[in-house]
Amino acid sequence: MRYAGTTALITGASSGIGAEFARRFAARGADLVLVARRADVLDALAAEIRETGRTVQVVPFDLTEDRSGRRLAERVGRVDTVVNCAGVAKTGSFEDSTEDEIRLQLRVNVDAVVDISHAFLPRLKASGQGALVNVASLTAHLPVPGLAAYSAAKAFVVHFTEALAHELRGSGLTVLALSPGPTRTEFYATSGTHENGVRFQTAAQVVDTAFAALDKKNPPVSVISGAQNRWVKRVLKALPTRTALRLMEAEPVA
Repeated sequence: MRYAGTTALITGASSGIGAEFARRFAARGADLVLVARRADVLDALAAEIRETGRTVQVVPFDLTEDRSGRRLAERVGRVDTVVNCAGVAKTGSFEDSTEDEIRLQLRVNVDAVVDISHAFLPRLKASGQGALVNVASLTAHLPVPGLAAYSAAKAFVVHFTEALAHELRGSGLTVLALSPGPTRTEFYATSGTHENGVRFQTAAQVVDTAFAALDKKNPPVSVISGAQNRWVKRVLKALPTRTALRLMEAEPVA
C-alpha cells in the first residue's frame, strides 16, 4: 500500500468510521473524495482536512440511486483507493418492516457496494497502489433476529469481498472486508438498536484494525475489529444455531 500522492474515495464519510478513515488517509498523505448525503457536514470535514494541505473533493450523493457506481465514477477523476463505508440499518422484526425500510438497507448495504466496486475497479487496478475496502459488520458472521435484512446484507459484503480478493490476487490491488462490532457512532441512534450493556469500540479503534491489516506484507482478505468481537464470533459459531439465535435475539450486536 502507498498513501502519499494517492487519492482515496470514501463513502459514508460524513461521520463515524467513514470520517475517521478520511482523517487517517489524509494524515498519511492521501488526497480525498468524500461521499455522503449531508453536504454541510462533508464541507466541514473537508475544511478541517484541507488545513493539513490535502486536496479534498466533496461529492454530496445519494447511494440509493440506480447505477450509483457509474454515476459516482462520472463525477470524480483519479481514484487509487475506495472505502465503501456507508451503511444503514433498521432494528425490528422483518414482518413489521416497511418495504421502503427493507429496500433502503439493500440498496445501500448491497447494491451500492457492488456498483461502486465494479465501476471503480479498472481505476484501482490501473493504479496498483491502493485498496478496495468494504466495511461489513460483526453481524455478517452471525444471523441476527431483529436485524435480519441488515445482517444478511453484511454477510453478502463479506462473501463478495473475499471472493473478489481471490479473483484479484496478483493484480497489485489489496482487497479487504472489515467487520466492526458495536462502535460508538450514529448507528445506534439511527437504527433504533438498544445500547444496554453494549461494549463499544471507537471509530479510531476500528480504523486502526483496517490499517494494521492494509500495512501487512500479505494483508488478510477479511478482519473483525476487536478481540472481544472475534471471541463472540467463535463462541456463537460453536453453538447450535437455535441457541445462537436465541442469544442474538436477546443481545443483538452491530
